[in-house]
Amino acid sequence: MQTLQGIAVSPGVAIGETLIVDNEGFRIPRRFVVRDAVDDELDRFHKAAAAVAEEIATNRDTISRQLGEQYGAIFAAHLMMLQDPRLGQEIERLIHDQHYSPEYAVSQTLRRYAQVFQQLGDGNLAERAHDIFDIERALLRQLLGTRREELSHLRSPVVILAHSLTPSETAMLDRQYVLGFVTEVGGAGGHTAIVAKALEIPAVVGMGPFLAAVSAGDTVIVDGDHGRVILQPDEATVQQYLRGVEDHRSLEARLRPMWELPAETTDGVRILVQANIEFPREVYSSTARGADGIGLYRTEFLYLGSDTEPTEEDHFRAYTEVIRAMDDRSVIIRTLDLGADKMGREPAAKEQRNPDLGLRAIRLSLRNLPLFRIQLRAILRASALGRVEVMFPLITTVQELRQAKMVLADAMEDLEEAGIPFNRDLPVGMMVEVPATVMVLDQLLKEVDFISIGTNDLTQYTLAVDRGNSEVAERYQVSEPAVLRMIDLSIRAASKAQVRASICGQMSGEVRYTMLLLGLGLRALSVPPSAIPEIKRVCRSVSLPQCQEVARRAMQLYTAREIDTFVREELRRVAPELLH
Repeated sequence: MQTLQGIAVSPGVAIGETLIVDNEGFRIPRRFVVRDAVDDELDRFHKAAAAVAEEIATNRDTISRQLGEQYGAIFAAHLMMLQDPRLGQEIERLIHDQHYSPEYAVSQTLRRYAQVFQQLGDGNLAERAHDIFDIERALLRQLLGTRREELSHLRSPVVILAHSLTPSETAMLDRQYVLGFVTEVGGAGGHTAIVAKALEIPAVVGMGPFLAAVSAGDTVIVDGDHGRVILQPDEATVQQYLRGVEDHRSLEARLRPMWELPAETTDGVRILVQANIEFPREVYSSTARGADGIGLYRTEFLYLGSDTEPTEEDHFRAYTEVIRAMDDRSVIIRTLDLGADKMGREPAAKEQRNPDLGLRAIRLSLRNLPLFRIQLRAILRASALGRVEVMFPLITTVQELRQAKMVLADAMEDLEEAGIPFNRDLPVGMMVEVPATVMVLDQLLKEVDFISIGTNDLTQYTLAVDRGNSEVAERYQVSEPAVLRMIDLSIRAASKAQVRASICGQMSGEVRYTMLLLGLGLRALSVPPSAIPEIKRVCRSVSLPQCQEVARRAMQLYTAREIDTFVREELRRVAPELLH
């Protein structure tokens, strides 16, 4: 048994067999072959090994001619490893005696060899592990050629272990078969983490290199509450986690009455608890849990994983489903918040060196007006069906906001001329996600009907920490005093201008921060659907003066650690069962 620590990004516990997706995207299945197929599978392995040997020999000869024999010797060493009789015999024995598939036999054998080299003290010998991984990838390429898109076609429950998963790959995961996932890279505020939480799939990211220590089919525990991953757990540990799963189910049952109750403080202050959703189907879990509306309807799913841009009808259908399900409750639709590098099709521009500081969100929409108009027309058409509001992401200047509103006005004129109904008084809002926005918010507030504070990007830009970079993950702290001051300034500016303000992002859904946010002056929170009952539970257990005192004391502290410890203790006083 081995316990590893990563970054918890989506709560819950998953226990199951692993399916490994390496950094080239190969699925490494644990698939047994029937007795009658063993000879065919052995033949398939021999053909793959021969093809790889020919490929390595060609590389050896080419490099030797171009750069000299000392460089060609690298490939000669690879060829010697591949053709080592003991290696071939071990793989053949697993296929013949254990009836393992060639893919699984290759992966298990070569990864065991790599582990031996990695554990040796000699640095030169440890480097041989990289050579073994190269051989493994080459064999798998011959045997499989299977790309990651097939993750959407799983037919048995697995826990996915991968170097990385893109947001589009995560969005395609089937919750019926994907119990949880773990990645070597990634951070708490990345899009992959957001999608995982939306799908309610337990997930841990930012593990660092660990795939070499695992074979496909091993049992693993994913602790999405604490960021722990336990490889090959013993029976006692499995039983301990199973009891924890039961405790969580028990807590959900105890919180069930909150679904029907409003989030009202003990002194009678009504708090709006709205839902963040990524996919239209999430609206049903939102309404079931008693959401007061949709505070953030992300629309990126329409673009992720698609080779073509969504049409106006694609947008309209997706919005209509949510609006009708919410009945007379508000639905705030945020326009596209992706960079050109995240679009499903190949971006026309060259790859951006710093995509989070480049062409993304409202900047991309204003650069690609046909795309922007398609989305705005669909939002306007949907506004005739219910209480729709539109929100622009990553606004940093008054000019940017005015340009976006001008495009919206043009779309209104187009629909008016065509006789298509829409809400002429459609409320217009913006995200507050950049320190520059906070500094000129008094000017921006004159141009909008509402604001929503996006804590994920606000944290990233305030602290200069890439929210998807596991190398600096420990620095990405939403409770840093600088971030709290940005939130406080935004709320005060909105209150002074009498413009309604809400908050969304990772922080809003973390129950330990609820009292702090209410104390700072927020009366509307937009959270993942799964978090709604817990947030309501806190709201109904505290008074506004209590929350204001929590906020006052928290704002006097100097570090994120001090603030987190303090707010956890305050939560323990009012709702100890919510501490995970």
